[in-house]
Amino acid sequence: MELYITILTLTAVLSTSAEFEHVGLMYAGCSDVEEQFYIGYDEEELGHVDFKQKKKVQTIPDIAGKNITFPRFYEIGTNAIVGCKRDLPIFVQTFKSLPLETDAPQTSIYPRDDVELGVQNTLVCHVTGFFPPSVNISWAKNNVTVTEGISLSQYRPKTDDTFNIFSALKFTPAEGDIYSCTVNHKALQGQPQTKIWDVDVALPSVGPVVFCGVGLTLGLFGVILGMFFLIKGHNCH
Repeated sequence: MELYITILTLTAVLSTSAEFEHVGLMYAGCSDVEEQFYIGYDEEELGHVDFKQKKKVQTIPDIAGKNITFPRFYEIGTNAIVGCKRDLPIFVQTFKSLPLETDAPQTSIYPRDDVELGVQNTLVCHVTGFFPPSVNISWAKNNVTVTEGISLSQYRPKTDDTFNIFSALKFTPAEGDIYSCTVNHKALQGQPQTKIWDVDVALPSVGPVVFCGVGLTLGLFGVILGMFFLIKGHNCH
């Protein structure tokens, strides 16, 4: 089921120069099974509503020791979803007959922290630049589907009218393990996009030690050989 999004874009121009233009975003999204309400600033999330736990999740940091809050944030989000659900049948009927422009996602996979064997870490699958905002993300370890230890962020809008989303997998790296993140999206036309990451922890290199050892041995050999010829020379005289 597609996630239908209603976006309210607020643009604040702080200068006549385009490089100083900042964009605030607030959107409500809904489908038969999904509900999302989000606010952001310059593609950075300020907060969203967790409808399952029925609370707001504010992600804006303290500024100069002052905690900035959004009054009635949860209530505003709830009301927006009520309106979205009310208009959902109209959206479905209207867009059913219209050609839908799509943008294919770009996917990357990387560990959150430096990798150490046997130490729990988190793999992040970042999917960005896609439209419409409905993707399916799945994980596998050594070609076996993984279903536990996975978390998924909200859809986050970008200023170019596309979206991005993060999926995270908790894992404990072991030498030789191979992980993959597979993305399905309408724009991929039935050809899933898969990114692979394997556990390859670099071991300390023995090259410099070996070369230093060889160099030292050859150096000592040269000194001993020089002393030998020096002694032989004296004996000849």
